[in-house]
Amino acid sequence: MRSAVVLGGYGNFGRRVVAALAADRSCRVVVAGRDLQKARAVVDELGGPNLEAAALDCHATNLVSELQRLGASVVIHTAGPFQGQDYAVAQACIDARAHYVDLADARAYVCGIGALDEPARRNDVLVVSGASSVPALSSAVVDLLQPQFSTIESIEHGITSGAKPPGLAAMEGVLGYVGKPFAQWRDGAWRTAYGWQDLTRKRYPWPVGRRWLANCDVPDLELFPQRYAPVRTVVFRAGVGMTVGMLSTWAASWFVRGGLMRSLLPWVPTLRKAALAIERFGSKSSGMHVTVHGLDAKAQPIARTWWLLAGNDHGPHVPCLPSIALARKLLRDEVRARGAMPCVGLLTVDEILAVGRGLDLRTEATAD
Repeated sequence: MRSAVVLGGYGNFGRRVVAALAADRSCRVVVAGRDLQKARAVVDELGGPNLEAAALDCHATNLVSELQRLGASVVIHTAGPFQGQDYAVAQACIDARAHYVDLADARAYVCGIGALDEPARRNDVLVVSGASSVPALSSAVVDLLQPQFSTIESIEHGITSGAKPPGLAAMEGVLGYVGKPFAQWRDGAWRTAYGWQDLTRKRYPWPVGRRWLANCDVPDLELFPQRYAPVRTVVFRAGVGMTVGMLSTWAASWFVRGGLMRSLLPWVPTLRKAALAIERFGSKSSGMHVTVHGLDAKAQPIARTWWLLAGNDHGPHVPCLPSIALARKLLRDEVRARGAMPCVGLLTVDEILAVGRGLDLRTEATAD
């Protein structure tokens, strides 16, 4: 029986990954993390015969031997935030000859994973970063739309959440660059954008409606100009469902940009408590969109938008779907790729969304 080890398996994302993988009784799933009691609680709650708990510290010097002891075939790393993390876990997986998958959306982390390509190939394993909404799902959508275009000129995409706040680590990752500068590809040149600024209003189909979105720094901003050249503009924006939260974050971005605050990170625990307190007053719907502009086969301008719409607070499941899809394929030995790479070109939209069957998710495609 092949084994999947889920690091951070009792966290918000980790629990979802564990539950999905454990549904396949042909594989063994290990709920792993520093807190053995929390890991055992997940095992007891889910109750699968192929589930077990293990105390595993990502920073431990014996991580390689522990992964070998657990018989890890695939390791899914969900213990973010990934901003500022090194590749010690991925390197340990290579040394243990286990495939590695993470849910990172930190730009530098995901885009730099290729540094491990040679050792991963040498040990015949696949190391994949960014098996999440971005860049895995977002790139799969652009790949889906690409055959309609002779030339892609711009990609504008974004995500809006419902009122339900993410876990603390996810909030730290998203809010850590509020007001901070980053490079954005616009009009064929790298230009400076600032986190959670350039506020704009976007109308999503029912049940999401109109939402505020602002600039976010994601791996797509670096990966897409290369993958979809000669695209001239790549923009990603995100937002939260509660207008008060969105406008407050936008306002705070100006304090950080102006040097009156160093960062919003010290405030994240307080902000999350506030978000939890008002969650019941907000929307349970969230969405994602990918809009591509360019030329068709006859060199005529066209635009296509793909929408993902989630109700009943099922949106927070979406970031987990690509990692689950890829882990399942690896456990079934259905992936021939080896080396280290961002999660682009490894999954189709259908493969990702098939994991979400039974959730309140639907897609639409429109010609703009």
